[in-house]
Amino acid sequence: MAFKNLIDLHTHTDNSFDGHHSTMFLCETAYMKGLRGVAFTDHLEMDAFFRDSFDRTAIQSFFEVAKARSAFNGKLMVCVGAELGQAVYNKPVSEKLLDTMKYDFVIGAIHNLPEMQDFYYMDFSDESIDYMELLRQYFEWELKLAEWARFDTLAHLTYPLRYIVGKYGKSVDMSKFSEIIEEILVTLIKNEKSLEINTAGLRQPIGVTSPDESIVKRYKELGGRLITVGSDAHYAEHLGAGIEQGYELALKCGFDSVAVYQNRTPTMVPIE
Repeated sequence: MAFKNLIDLHTHTDNSFDGHHSTMFLCETAYMKGLRGVAFTDHLEMDAFFRDSFDRTAIQSFFEVAKARSAFNGKLMVCVGAELGQAVYNKPVSEKLLDTMKYDFVIGAIHNLPEMQDFYYMDFSDESIDYMELLRQYFEWELKLAEWARFDTLAHLTYPLRYIVGKYGKSVDMSKFSEIIEEILVTLIKNEKSLEINTAGLRQPIGVTSPDESIVKRYKELGGRLITVGSDAHYAEHLGAGIEQGYELALKCGFDSVAVYQNRTPTMVPIE
């Protein structure tokens, strides 16, 4: 199925510590790939905001994306965004940032538990790690993030599974978390926040979106209406990757449009 309005709402420039290409080059790539729009959402890890110089990252990223938006006006919709990691671990700094920076789009995410490293770096082959307990704590923090609700979309709800299941092949009984996941979804709906379909897993060993179809479908059944789709690209070649599959998943789950944000306000764009 070919879609006319391909918009990638989760991408990273070289202003992210794990990004690899400049904002301008990414805009050129997005335009050449036929994307209608892109949001640049560089990492701002709020639990290490000043320690790891994310305050500088915020300014540099905002400036470069705003400049690119002007350069590509009329060719490509460019949204100035940010991915706030662990915002609820440092609410005063997170809220001051959001009150200061005039973003189009803010992603809420959790990549690590308090005082722990990113799930990306953890060695889950270590049998002493109780990964089910870590997942329980993770979803509790996701719920707190949903309750805080100062973001626009909740990113990769099942993020740790990329590594626990995808990389290390561990078995996870997700039914143990169905109750709290439902509470997270209900909270998003109550606070009128989007759920992200993150397509990075489609090009990783886990092979599915985050969250997967079952959770997206449940979000719709509970009354959810706001969906965003993002590739989580850190390389130019991954811009737009999986967006069509994300749209197909959204359609399958009963959505006929995706949310696109400008000035922190959603506009519904038809999928077909």
